[in-house]
Amino acid sequence: MTTLAAQTSRVRYAYRLRVSSSARAALLGEWGRCRWVWNESVARSKKAHIEGEECGPARLSKMLTTARARVAWLREGSSVVQQQVIRDFAKSRAKALADIKARVPVWQRAGKPRYKKKYVSRPSLNYTRHGFRIKDGRLYLAGGIGVGVVWSRELPGEASSVRVYRDSVGHWYASFVVTTATEALPSTGRDIGVDWGVREIATTTSDDHDLSHAQYGKTAAAKLARYQRMMARRKPERGQPGSKRYRHAKQLAAKTHKKVARQRQDTARKWAKTVVRDHDRIAVEDFKPKFLARSTMARKAADAAIGAAKRELVVMVAKHGRRLVLVHPAHTTMDCGHCGARTKHALPLSQRTYTCIACGAVSPRDKNSARVMLIRAGFLPAGVDRIRPAQPLVGQAA
Repeated sequence: MTTLAAQTSRVRYAYRLRVSSSARAALLGEWGRCRWVWNESVARSKKAHIEGEECGPARLSKMLTTARARVAWLREGSSVVQQQVIRDFAKSRAKALADIKARVPVWQRAGKPRYKKKYVSRPSLNYTRHGFRIKDGRLYLAGGIGVGVVWSRELPGEASSVRVYRDSVGHWYASFVVTTATEALPSTGRDIGVDWGVREIATTTSDDHDLSHAQYGKTAAAKLARYQRMMARRKPERGQPGSKRYRHAKQLAAKTHKKVARQRQDTARKWAKTVVRDHDRIAVEDFKPKFLARSTMARKAADAAIGAAKRELVVMVAKHGRRLVLVHPAHTTMDCGHCGARTKHALPLSQRTYTCIACGAVSPRDKNSARVMLIRAGFLPAGVDRIRPAQPLVGQAA
């Protein structure tokens, strides 16, 4: 069980960029150098592993210093963003090795760093505080790159870093990391338990705060299939660049995907705001929906976007200083939310009503699980001593 509560939080604020043709060429050139540094780090790491040597950040930084001294093309770029690539590579590699050492299941491990291909990977540049500045409403990056920012909202504080990236549609964005103080909300004295599902994305102990499945992906499926057929008909031969019509169809498909993602995020954010505004303490199932990709519910589970809803709830709690407890999901559908008795066998998914064999309580299955979340989190003191405790949560929450 993990509790999240903070007085300050680090939040990302993303803004659309207006990039000129010269700035776009400079950004792509910077990305080409960063991609070379990443791929060289991957190659050095693999070679060191075969030879039984250590390839840490210090050794890679020395490699970059030597390469910049020898190659003029590499010196034309900023050392700030190139050094950040090495730090990101070291973090990714360390996470993968830690998962292997901890014997994390293969489908849950962080993948080892791989080569970034030129026409597959999207540009993404990370700048620390010394690598950028904001002046007269414009963003100036190391290397003399200046871009216009669409300030859709005010930046609440001084940014500690910025990530400049291009999305699948081709739009450029700047994502600033800002440390902000919590915006305290009035106390309500109410608690809520949240259980995740596929039929209903979120079932809570309050009927007014359930999150239904909007099925945005199913609504856009016909349009997306049409664009994908257009791409299939215009697909170029292997090794040949795509035609203008193929790139147009690809962009239409990307726009459809992005619209669905934004709809899901907007719905989840509004729901999370309502839940946090109306409750002081929130008990949430620490559900990992990744395993659903291997089940027959993969399509519907992906359309539900449980991970997005959970992420928005965690962010909203940190923003407003509420208390959030992540509860381990083991046996939450088998325990009774009234007396704490546990069924001898797991309930099939077709059985949507929970009937306790001990106290005879009858309630909807998901509502019973949401109540179990409250009890395991300790928000219902009368039921704490009657419910079986959950297993301790391993790792960092959400």
